[in-house]
Amino acid sequence: AQSGNLEASVANRINVMPMMTQFRAPMHMAPKHRQSEMKVRSAQKHVASTVAPPASITETEMQALARAADEERGLAMDGVTAANSGHLGLPLGAAEIGAVLWGKSMTYNPEDPKWVNRDRFILSAGHGSMFIYSWLNLAGYDLPLEELKNFRQHHSMTPGHPEFPNSEHNTPGIESTTGPLGQGVSNAVGMAAAEKMAAATYNTEEHKIIDNHIFALAGDGCLQEGVAFEAAAFAAHEKLDNLIVLYDANDVTLDKMAEFTQSEDVISRYKAMGWDAVVVDGHDMEAVYAAIENAKADNNGKPKLLMCRTVIGKGIDEVAGTNAAHGEAGVKFTDDSRAKLGLPEEKFYVSPETRDFFTNRKTELKATYDQWQSTFGAWKAANPEKADQLQKAIDRYTPSVEEMFAQIPARDDVSAEATRISGSTALNDIAKIFPDVISGSADLHGSNKNYISGGGDFGGEPSLGKDYTGRNVYYGIREHAMGAIMNGFAYYGLNRPSGATFLVFADYMRSPVRVAALAELPVSYIWTHDSIGVGEDGPTHQPIEQVSSLRLIPNLDVMRPADPEETVGAYVATMERQNGPTALILTRQNVPNMKEVPVETRRNGVIKGGYIAKKETGELKTILLASGSELSTAMDAAKEMGDGVRVVSMPCMERFDRQEDSYKEEVLPSACRKRIAIEAGASGMWYKYVGLDGKVIGVDRFGFSAPGDIVFKELGFTADNLVATAKAL
Repeated sequence: AQSGNLEASVANRINVMPMMTQFRAPMHMAPKHRQSEMKVRSAQKHVASTVAPPASITETEMQALARAADEERGLAMDGVTAANSGHLGLPLGAAEIGAVLWGKSMTYNPEDPKWVNRDRFILSAGHGSMFIYSWLNLAGYDLPLEELKNFRQHHSMTPGHPEFPNSEHNTPGIESTTGPLGQGVSNAVGMAAAEKMAAATYNTEEHKIIDNHIFALAGDGCLQEGVAFEAAAFAAHEKLDNLIVLYDANDVTLDKMAEFTQSEDVISRYKAMGWDAVVVDGHDMEAVYAAIENAKADNNGKPKLLMCRTVIGKGIDEVAGTNAAHGEAGVKFTDDSRAKLGLPEEKFYVSPETRDFFTNRKTELKATYDQWQSTFGAWKAANPEKADQLQKAIDRYTPSVEEMFAQIPARDDVSAEATRISGSTALNDIAKIFPDVISGSADLHGSNKNYISGGGDFGGEPSLGKDYTGRNVYYGIREHAMGAIMNGFAYYGLNRPSGATFLVFADYMRSPVRVAALAELPVSYIWTHDSIGVGEDGPTHQPIEQVSSLRLIPNLDVMRPADPEETVGAYVATMERQNGPTALILTRQNVPNMKEVPVETRRNGVIKGGYIAKKETGELKTILLASGSELSTAMDAAKEMGDGVRVVSMPCMERFDRQEDSYKEEVLPSACRKRIAIEAGASGMWYKYVGLDGKVIGVDRFGFSAPGDIVFKELGFTADNLVATAKAL
């Protein structure tokens, strides 16, 4: 059956099944005034299967899946009990969903967890991490049972929330770092977009090598977060019908039953956005399987929401169906609960029958994998250029810095321009080198100047001039979702995403930026209109604290280039970097092209984060430090101050701090303590360079509405004020 038929089959049931406020508490725990209501609802809690199960699922398979579901419950109980920490509710409540996904519906290969055409699963409700760790172990991934026993312990492969493989953890089968609610389901949207782009780019009429699906398991908390709504709207608008979100609808949030904070009809809301949305009993594996298979088969241009009605903490009667089941409150009941499930006293028990079932499942999946490899080999032979491009994308092949610089012409013809304009030129030069580079904007391509010329527009509506090969993504006014979707592109692994908005709105993106830094994703943020130089738009649009606050995020490189050549260096630096994100902070107003400094000095200086832009001609007495638009002010001041003044350009503190001590001493000799830094933003971060004896000319107040040059002058950003400040030291 197609999903249209699926919707029709459940339409008559929706009126008798409350969408959001089904109280799940055991009868004896309910307030007396609610017991009669619950008796009425008890017959509605687990409706019959809403779709006819496909004939391909057998009674033997159902028995095996049911056994695996209960053993996964046991693993989750044992892991949380051993750690005395964690969340039992989701792993117990969604066990049948996991059994269907790994035991029947998803395509994967535990022996090749990075297989490019695998289905992706994202546990958006990352607090329930014992769910995914248990299923990865059962499915045969290289996640030993011993690691489940070390749940939440130092150096284990099973941290408290799932972490994408990085320098700290390398857990196979984890597709994204989740925990901050709403991020994972939004990452899934990005992965679905990435799959559409990869299929359109690499598939041919003769050979289809990319056709996987993206699955996400999300709870009420994920869908309450605004980012999930932003991302869902994007997914529907761009017709991402390869996305299947399983909504673990258990009517519980952490503090209270969900009815305390939500009352909307989620099914209607998603349908209104353009999703297919149906309700199934999350404990009826035939219903779950049928719904998933229908969703996979229906390429109707609509993403799919499967609202799976579940009992949180199912299997621990004392807390099941209540918000107490969310965390570890059920731990003291786990021994009795395990016995009721028919599990032996042995902890972390997996039966030989379950191991055999998943061994056979691996064999089936390996046959699918081998068949794909045969198709892939024929595709490579027939499409050598595409094959080379795909392999480079998988490997994240990057030429050397020198090779990249050699392919980007010098900007000697420019006397002055805004670095956002310089960034546009640099981005397009980079896009010629890297066909996997994509760009996007939150409705500000015209202002951010980050459009890839000739790259086409991404999307599923040909009448608007869009197609899935487009390299320019229009996110709409959805900065938060843009950040999370960009992470999804990066997790998928075939694109180097960048996205843009005004710097002052980077705050909307803070959570996905932090996750990108934690997950070590090579994504790029293009944040323009970087200072009080925005001028007339006033303090609501003039960034003050943004640059400094972004510098506080570990593993985020924040680059504020001063002119066209430094901007080239910044863009090359983003491509060179493989282990974390980079923020490009660019001006709205024109800045001088520092032609007095050699091109190579500026470009390579940015790669190191900081460098000597003007060396003293006499004995070193004073060092002026600056970034971005203030470098020209420092250069002008140095000319007035005489031969003992050095100017240091500091476009990226993080890169400079990673240099050898000898280089840092060469640039900032410790013997020279008379130092002044100037930057049109919060001053605090600069004191690590100027010390207690130095001064910082910064902005530690909000700006005001006036032409940019007036704002700069009134707040002290002139060469005269810099000279006066230096003389006063």
